[in-house]
Amino acid sequence: MITSAGQRQSGSVNRPTAPAAAASVLHEVFGYSAFRGLQAEVVDHVTGGGDALVLMPTGGGKSLCYQIPAIVRHRAGQGVAVVVSPLIALMHDQVGALEEAGVHAAFLNSTLSSDEASRIERELRSGRLVLLYAAPERLLTPRFLAMLDSLHERGLLSLFAIDEAHCVSQWGHDFREEYLGLSILHERYPGVPRIALTATADHITRADIVVRLALEGAQTFIASFDRPNIRYAIVEKDEPKRQLLRFLRDEHEGEAGIVYCGTRKKVEETADWLNTEGIAALPYHAGLDAGMRQRHQDRFLREDSVVMVATIAFGMGIDKPDVRFVAHLDLPKNIEAYYQETGRAGRDGAPANAWMAYGLQDVVNQRRMIDESPAEEEFKRVQRGKLDALLALAEAHDCRRVRLLGYFGEASADCGNCDNCLTHPETWDGTEAARKLLSCIYRFHATSGIGFGAGHLIDVLRGKVTDKVTQHRHERLSTFAIGADLDEARWRGVLRQLVALGHVVPEGEYNTLALSDSARAVLKGEVPIVLRQPRAAAPRGRVRKERALASDRAPTRAPAAAAELDAAAQARFAALKAWRAEVAREHNLPAFLVFHDTALAAMARERPASLGELAGISGVGAKKLEAYGREILQVLSAN
Repeated sequence: MITSAGQRQSGSVNRPTAPAAAASVLHEVFGYSAFRGLQAEVVDHVTGGGDALVLMPTGGGKSLCYQIPAIVRHRAGQGVAVVVSPLIALMHDQVGALEEAGVHAAFLNSTLSSDEASRIERELRSGRLVLLYAAPERLLTPRFLAMLDSLHERGLLSLFAIDEAHCVSQWGHDFREEYLGLSILHERYPGVPRIALTATADHITRADIVVRLALEGAQTFIASFDRPNIRYAIVEKDEPKRQLLRFLRDEHEGEAGIVYCGTRKKVEETADWLNTEGIAALPYHAGLDAGMRQRHQDRFLREDSVVMVATIAFGMGIDKPDVRFVAHLDLPKNIEAYYQETGRAGRDGAPANAWMAYGLQDVVNQRRMIDESPAEEEFKRVQRGKLDALLALAEAHDCRRVRLLGYFGEASADCGNCDNCLTHPETWDGTEAARKLLSCIYRFHATSGIGFGAGHLIDVLRGKVTDKVTQHRHERLSTFAIGADLDEARWRGVLRQLVALGHVVPEGEYNTLALSDSARAVLKGEVPIVLRQPRAAAPRGRVRKERALASDRAPTRAPAAAAELDAAAQARFAALKAWRAEVAREHNLPAFLVFHDTALAAMARERPASLGELAGISGVGAKKLEAYGREILQVLSAN
């Protein structure tokens, strides 16, 4: 859908081309026969000089929304497009892909020597570059602004693209202060069109982007947030590393993916443990030196079966299309972060999984981080609301996708593909259990004047006599042993869901438990509490058995893009992948920047016998056809 927040058309910019010119660039440069979704409308609007705010899911083709206008406007003599990007890795990949497609592009960042930077600055001043990528802090330096001033005076500044635009908003999940200075682009270069792009922003964040980037006159384009190829699943924590291993071995043996953890220590421990279990895993977090982070990222991008275990420091701008899963061992901060991180799976459109293990401590930790932050109370209020929405998704009895899309204002029907749709969770009336638990917390405060933690609470409810129970004489409470009919795991589930619902709140350094204002209605029986039944746990010996059998497994499975190929086509696909790997090594690029798996699979299936037939394969542009066409035909004819 498209919603319009107004539109600014520069009076000094004439529309340089008809939409046919953009379609020609799409086919000639990028090798695609048709635009997807809203791409054509965005490209036409920006090419014509209009400002735009574009919300499009990861893998939805956002980069073409500014790259094609940049190429069309450059061919019309309107100069260089400047792309604001927060990450060096993204700049390298985007520039590498554009150069492979025959588009003159460059980046300016700290990885360049002074001689290399000077050469690119000369290219920029000359107007020969089609696109230049730069971080916001570099763009805002006097030296860089002086170069832009010179280009603007000569009519050689074609457009600004602000990628990852949610970074400008304090309400977003990845706020970066340096983005705040980008409003200068509107003030200093009012006739140059701007396009701001992001994959994730709720209505509060969108409004903040518009104000902070002075995009009040821009047209807003909102694509569907649905990623139907991703299967969402959230499980209750029960030895989460064991659960992760089962997930990897059952569903993603030999495939690339990302595992997110909440702390650097947990990242390193998980990566080490996966390696002992025979899974190639690498750690990534901000505490590692820059050289190691780069080496690990390069391996992940260039190899087919590496699992990256990371904090949120890893991921933004990672364009690897064949990430088959994203797993969370800790709860993200909000739905925007969850959506952004899970969206790194399945960018090629093939089936992928978003899997998360979630427990009581996750809820307690996230609420405590918000409550103890030094932020203003209004900011905390918004962040609590965002966390509540994520907790509602985690505890949902109904379709995960409906909940997820609903958060972004998009209506949908049950997907039939998430864990809740595939195996509808059983529920039970937890009202009486909730009242018992809340009553016990109330009596702690009434008799002892202090709160207690989850473990002690459950001991009292189940009638377990411990030193702590006798020390505080809690065996005398009327709530002692009133919950003996439920085991510890069930009580932890009740408590987790009451914390998620906001009826119980953790307090202080030791996460003692207290009642919120809403708990009163539950205690009175005025609010029914319907809770999820815990799913049956897998046998505890299964992981050991799987480990013993691991050596008998095939090392990898067919890539998702090639899953439908017959045996002969699979052989051609394997030969094409081997050829692509050699080319990628020669060019020092990730293999997918030469050709995506989907393009190789189409070649293997169709087996084109001439350059003309090869040109009809999606993803084969003119430059790649000229550079690689004859080699590809030789590989196909030999297999």
